[in-house]
Amino acid sequence: MREIIATGNELVAMGAIDAGCEFFGGYPITPSSEIAHELSTLLPKNGGVFMQMEDEIASISAALGASMSGKKAMTASSGPGISLKAEQIGLGFIAEIPLVIVNVMRGGPSTGLPTRVAQGDILQAKNPTHGDINMIVLTPSNLNECYTKTIEAFNLAERFMTPVILLLDESIAHMQAKAFLPEISEIKVQNRAVFNGKSSDYLPYKADENSPAVLNPFFKGYRYHITGLHHGASGFPTEDAQIVEFNINRLFNKINSKSDEIFDYEKFMLDDADICIIAYTSVALSAKAAVLNMRKRGIKVGVFILKTLFPLNAKILNDELTKFKNVMICELNLGQYFGEITKATLRDDIKTLLKANGRPISPSEIEARIGEYYGV
Repeated sequence: MREIIATGNELVAMGAIDAGCEFFGGYPITPSSEIAHELSTLLPKNGGVFMQMEDEIASISAALGASMSGKKAMTASSGPGISLKAEQIGLGFIAEIPLVIVNVMRGGPSTGLPTRVAQGDILQAKNPTHGDINMIVLTPSNLNECYTKTIEAFNLAERFMTPVILLLDESIAHMQAKAFLPEISEIKVQNRAVFNGKSSDYLPYKADENSPAVLNPFFKGYRYHITGLHHGASGFPTEDAQIVEFNINRLFNKINSKSDEIFDYEKFMLDDADICIIAYTSVALSAKAAVLNMRKRGIKVGVFILKTLFPLNAKILNDELTKFKNVMICELNLGQYFGEITKATLRDDIKTLLKANGRPISPSEIEARIGEYYGV
């Protein structure tokens, strides 16, 4: 186990390097800029390339290009920058180009509150672009996970050949404390599949209904077409209804068929709990502190901590939450994931603690709301 004092953003940069990231294309924006700052030093030292582009659109385009050439690539931004990257996120999804996209959430909408905390980009992360899209969205809930979830994001991007969003919020990104990281020898790194047959036999998008494309790196002797249009097995555009329907379903199925493997969560003191709090990113830390305080008073409370927001595995969520009559979700928005949970569980009795003024939710606020709802 390695011990290090660092911020969440610094740990994201370290995780990217240890996952094998070789390219970063970005543009500075609060509160994610430290990721770029760190990688501007770390990437050249580790044989990679850091490139600050002229804007957010150019930065994700450069990162997609690097990924097409076989490099593990990354970009980072905040909500307004993610809005600008939207069209190219769609390109990455339909063309099946692996890419890690970090969003360090701040107050919105528009330029909002650049230096304040929020979790207002949940639904943006679910549907960051037009059309039908199925995103993998991970959420670190402590400093250790800023590192480990970054590595997981790269592994999932390579495994499923798709953009993956890593969602932090300003508090966890700028929090500085001791983190405990696995040894390098303990890290499992996944690389994308490659086709090793004859170039004349290569059909990158020929895959079954639950499988991703196999895109060999450019410049390695395999010629194929990449486009944002719907396409057939060779990559060339098509309007054939059957092919289009099969492929759009495949883009969803390759992720949803493995959602039980992707969906990740932590149960904190829930074994004997009467009340379940749902939280994610920095709010999970406040929820844990509130639980410890209430336990001292004999109040049996626990936390269900979401580490994957999408795809949401409704069966796992229902299996866990049906154990509790009393459930409350805490979010730094006006109920974005609350809506997802109520749709998945069909429950109308889930309580909320919602806040969208740029300030964090404190443990005392959680304790007070629990007392208000449940009379404890």
